[in-house]
Amino acid sequence: MLSAFLSAFRTPDLRKKLLFTVAIIAVYRLGATMPSPGVSYSHVQKCIDIVQGADTSNGVFTLLNLFSGGALLQLSVFALGIMPYITASIILQLLTVVIPRLEQLKKEGQSGQAKITQYTRYLTLGLAVLQASAFVALARSGQLFSNLCNTPDTTIIPETKLGMPLTLVTLVITMTAGTGVVMWLGELITDRGVGNGMSVLIFTSIAARLPTEGIQIWQKSPYNFFAVLAIGIVVITGVVWIEQAQRRVPVQYAKRMIGRRMYGGTSTYIPLKVNQAGVIPVIFASSLLYLPQLALGFMDAENPSQVYKIINNYVVNPSSWVNISLYFLLIIFFTYFYVGITFNPTEVADNMKKYGGFVPGIRPGKPTAEYLDFILSRITLPGALYLGIISVLPNLFIGLAGGAKQNFPFGGTAVLIIVGVGLETVKQIESQLMQRNYEGFLR
Repeated sequence: MLSAFLSAFRTPDLRKKLLFTVAIIAVYRLGATMPSPGVSYSHVQKCIDIVQGADTSNGVFTLLNLFSGGALLQLSVFALGIMPYITASIILQLLTVVIPRLEQLKKEGQSGQAKITQYTRYLTLGLAVLQASAFVALARSGQLFSNLCNTPDTTIIPETKLGMPLTLVTLVITMTAGTGVVMWLGELITDRGVGNGMSVLIFTSIAARLPTEGIQIWQKSPYNFFAVLAIGIVVITGVVWIEQAQRRVPVQYAKRMIGRRMYGGTSTYIPLKVNQAGVIPVIFASSLLYLPQLALGFMDAENPSQVYKIINNYVVNPSSWVNISLYFLLIIFFTYFYVGITFNPTEVADNMKKYGGFVPGIRPGKPTAEYLDFILSRITLPGALYLGIISVLPNLFIGLAGGAKQNFPFGGTAVLIIVGVGLETVKQIESQLMQRNYEGFLR
């Protein structure tokens, strides 16, 4: 990997792309630390210290704060990060299966994909307005920090000369515009930089949290720091191994005579990854598990009912085995669900039959579709179990520690995204280097 980066820096055009990517990342991190107008940054820091001291950082917005690189709790200009775009992309991807018009656009190639991308942008801005309004309202009421910052000395959005309504509207507009800028920065990286822009920005946000987590672990216990580091190396090694694993289904193309030329007769394969769904099932399961936490906000916490106690002690508590089991089962369910809607064996079999391809020993058409469906269902199970085990690792550490807060940055969504984006970026750099190395030979 290091040799690939060194070779890339020796290549002038690749060096420009890498430096351009680094410059965009620097702009993104600057916006993630820049306070929005009307927000008391000193009070925000006090609230963050209070929440960390109270060991209640495992709240509703842990995943969103992770994707924003800690910018959400600071209500910075880029507080929403890339999360509205991720949500919009997932919604459009799911609607493609339901709405025939979107499915037709997907089959039209580049022009149809450009149209879907435009719809994704509009939906992203709409979701950004809704999310910004919700987070500003929660910050104003104190619920963004688990109701621990309701005193006058820790008011996040104080009264100004403009008046509170105008201040809140300005905040929403600023955070929505920040989401639009983040989306634009991601597209710039995709077009003129290295790697997928949105994935690189998510990678940057998560990686920016690792030094802070490491310092907190070191301050508590240096022995725990080295223990977590060793476990992290083992986990990352396992994730890399699983992410690279795939089942290659051989495909043979028959020879065809078109005019005076012979086409076909080649052999290839269909790569079916063990983790075909990626990190999407983890995001779905996390979002669904946050709904009980949101429901607790509408209940009376001073005079808790039996339902409140059950939800708070078992469903919401990340150290509870009920919470861990629900999280694990939801990930397995959403893995099968997402793979089922994104990979259509019948469509793949029809395309193979159209171009004269077949799996050796399997008849084209319906038998091929059934064969692919059988293989996919078999390899999806270990992929789902892998996603579930990696995702519940932080919760297991909290449970084994007796419910105390433990910083374990090498588990769950963070390590899946870091490893996945890292592998994808390195592969893209190596492919571009290979094109340049073979350039003289091809000529």
